[in-house]
Amino acid sequence: MPTIAAIATAPGAGGIGIVRLSGPQAREILSRMFRPASVKFTGFRPWMLHRGRVLDHEGVPLDDVLAVFMPGPRTFTGEDVAEIHCHGGPFIVQAVLETALRLGARAAERGEFSRRAFVNGRMDLSQAEAVAELIAAPSREALRYSLNRLDGLLGRKVTALRRQLEGLRVQMSLAVDFPDEEVECLAPEAFAAVVEEVAAAVRGLLTGQRRAQVMQQGAVVVLAGAVNAGKSSLLNALLGRNRALVTDIPGTTRDFLEESCQLDGLPVRLTDTAGLRETGESVEEMGVALSRQKVRQADAILLLVDGGRLGPAGAAADICPDEAVREVLSQCGDIPVLLVWNKVDLAEPAVWPPVWAPDRPCVRISASTGHNVDTLARRLRALLLDDGSHTPPSDGLAPNARQSLALERALHELEALLADIAAGSPYDCCSVRLDAAAALLGEVTGLDSPEEVLNRVFSSFCIGK
Repeated sequence: MPTIAAIATAPGAGGIGIVRLSGPQAREILSRMFRPASVKFTGFRPWMLHRGRVLDHEGVPLDDVLAVFMPGPRTFTGEDVAEIHCHGGPFIVQAVLETALRLGARAAERGEFSRRAFVNGRMDLSQAEAVAELIAAPSREALRYSLNRLDGLLGRKVTALRRQLEGLRVQMSLAVDFPDEEVECLAPEAFAAVVEEVAAAVRGLLTGQRRAQVMQQGAVVVLAGAVNAGKSSLLNALLGRNRALVTDIPGTTRDFLEESCQLDGLPVRLTDTAGLRETGESVEEMGVALSRQKVRQADAILLLVDGGRLGPAGAAADICPDEAVREVLSQCGDIPVLLVWNKVDLAEPAVWPPVWAPDRPCVRISASTGHNVDTLARRLRALLLDDGSHTPPSDGLAPNARQSLALERALHELEALLADIAAGSPYDCCSVRLDAAAALLGEVTGLDSPEEVLNRVFSSFCIGK
C-alpha cells in the first residue's frame, strides 16, 4: 500500500503539531526530511524521540523538531509509522506535510489510518468506531464507554456469539450433506437451546443501546408545565446562573430557550418552553405551539406543578391539578416524565406522590431557593439512563446505532429460526436463517461488512485518524 501522510493534530495554532506517516516508505521519507542535532546519531532507534531540524524538499530547514520511527507490525496501523513533532503554527505544520508529500507520500483520506489498522487486523470495526467516538466523547461517562469498546469488549463478545453459530452451521452442514451417514448432529431441542442462548445474549447487548446513546450523544430534556410554574427558574437553578428571564407576569417566556449542561457527567440539553395554556395573543400562541412540538421530541420531560398556586388541597385532589399537566401526561407516550412539585417554600403537598399520578417518579423542590434541586438532577440522570432493564451499566458493551441495527436484524433471524425449529423445518431450510444471523453478527466487527458500510464508517473520521 502507498505511504500516506496527514496532520494528526487539530487545526489552528498550538504548542505542538504532529505530522504522521504510515506505510513502507515512512522511514525513508523521514530520513530525507530530518537532520539530527546530535553528532552521535547513527539512525533512528525504534520508538525513541530524536531531536533535530526538519528540512523541506530542497534541504532548507523549516523547524526544530522531535522525530520518531515506529516499525510495524506493532503500531496503530500495523505498518511502519513515522511522526514529526514540530511547533504548532499552521504554516509550519502544513509545510512539513507538503514536504512529506513531495518526497513520495500520498495525502491520507478521512479515517485512512484507522482503516489500515482495521484492514491489517490491528482492530475490528467496532474498535475503529470507538476511536472516533472517543475523540468526540462529550462527557466522562461517554469516554468510559468508548474506551471500553476500544479495548475490544464488544467485539470479543460478538465474536464469541458468532463462533457458537458457526459450530451449529458445521453440524447442520454434516447432517444436510451426509443424511445417510451416522454423523454427530444436535437434536432439535439442543439446537434450539444454543440458538436461544445466543439470542438472549444479543438481547442483552441491545438492552444498553439507549443508555449508551444518551451517554455518547446527550439527551434533550424539556421543562414543561403551566404558566408561572417555575420552568425558567428551574432552568437557571440547574445551570447555576441566570440564563432565562424570570418575572411574575404570566406568559413571560414566549419562545423556547435551550442551554447545555452536565448532570454528574451526563451531557444534557435543557429546553425551557412557554407555559401551556389557551391564549388569544398570537405571539404567545406561537410559543405554546412550539412548546408542544418540543415536548413530543424530548428524551425526557420535567413536568412542573405550581405548588404555590395549588397548595396542599390541590396535591391531594383525585384529578390532575391543571390542564397543562393533564395534557402532557396524556400525550407523552413512552417519553419518561419526572413530575416536579415546585415552590415547596410556599406550600408543601399534603399527599405525595399525588394520587392522580401514583406510578410517576416525582420530586419536590423550590427552584427559587435551590431546595432539592440537586436531588432532582440525580433523579433526572437516573431516569435518562433507565432503559427499562433495571440492569447496571454494561461496561461499554452497549452498541452504537450501526451496530445495534445489525444486532436487531440478527436477533430477528434468530427468533425466526427458533420458530422454524419448533415447527419441525428441515435443517437445510434452517441453515438459511442461521447463515444470515452469523453474517449479521459479523457486520458488527466488520468481518462481513460490505464496502459501502466501511466507506461510510471511515468517512466520518478526521483526516489524521
